[in-house]
Amino acid sequence: MIFEDTAFLNELLEKRNIYGFDDYIKEPGRVKKSIQNPKSALMVSAHQIKHMNRLDCLKADIAMINLEDGVSSELKPFALKLAAVFLSHIKTSDSMLVVRINPLGEGGEEEIGLLNRVKPDAIRVPKIKNAEDVQKALTLIDDDIDVHLSIETKEAFLNLEKLKIDKRVTFFYLGILDLLSSLDIPQGILKIENPTIDYILTRFLVVSKAVGAYPVSFVYQDYKNLEEFEEWCRYEREMGYSAKGCISPSQVEIANRIFKIYDNDIEKAIYIVRRFEEMRKKGITGFVDENYGFIDEPIYKDALNIIKKGKFSTKL
Repeated sequence: MIFEDTAFLNELLEKRNIYGFDDYIKEPGRVKKSIQNPKSALMVSAHQIKHMNRLDCLKADIAMINLEDGVSSELKPFALKLAAVFLSHIKTSDSMLVVRINPLGEGGEEEIGLLNRVKPDAIRVPKIKNAEDVQKALTLIDDDIDVHLSIETKEAFLNLEKLKIDKRVTFFYLGILDLLSSLDIPQGILKIENPTIDYILTRFLVVSKAVGAYPVSFVYQDYKNLEEFEEWCRYEREMGYSAKGCISPSQVEIANRIFKIYDNDIEKAIYIVRRFEEMRKKGITGFVDENYGFIDEPIYKDALNIIKKGKFSTKL
């Protein structure tokens, strides 16, 4: 835990003493965290002091400190100050710390101003529509903080190929419920093997990968229905996804397990890489292997990708 006793923060929140939090915001001392192939992104409401105090011991690869949905208008200013307090005091974390701000033009600019001081690993910007919105965010956010984007408007979905305009734009998150509303499509179609949902998931995945952004699939809202959540994780893994948004530790456990690169996959990949490189030295780049059948350069490249992901996929 970050603080042994959070009574002072609870008291400030109960008394709505917004300025009292400023005394506890200091220069951060944490080293920036980067996880190349995360599997789980856990929503953590910034106004929930008990949950925020566990940012240093979560099993999620990404801790998504949430200032937007789920935080009432009355509590948003306090949530921002609490996020700044915890980010400035946390020393280490196995999770990448990302803050989801409110939309630009709806408080997001002011939130970025304070967050630039306490240096989260990234700031997630919601409700963007086009490259101009992304450029505005890049201009506001300090250069040593990555920029993550929520893809949840019909304009952003149409402009997906054009949104990664800078190397600091590293992650895309699919906000599928907001996207369906923006498209005037009933949210009730959100079911496995629905053709419209399959199209949205496929396009989001393929375009994100093509432009070099890491795609994180949508948050499954029914946190008690872990059986269907696991079905979604398995379905999305078969599609090619490797990460999913979560709203509970139980969901995190499932996502980490389903999207993990298993040991036998890595062992097979290592074998294929070694065999291909041995044969390539002899001038042969396509051959039949007694263990895994035909091996050529595309199969070799896929094995390299599996090994790369496996280096970052051991935490459960």
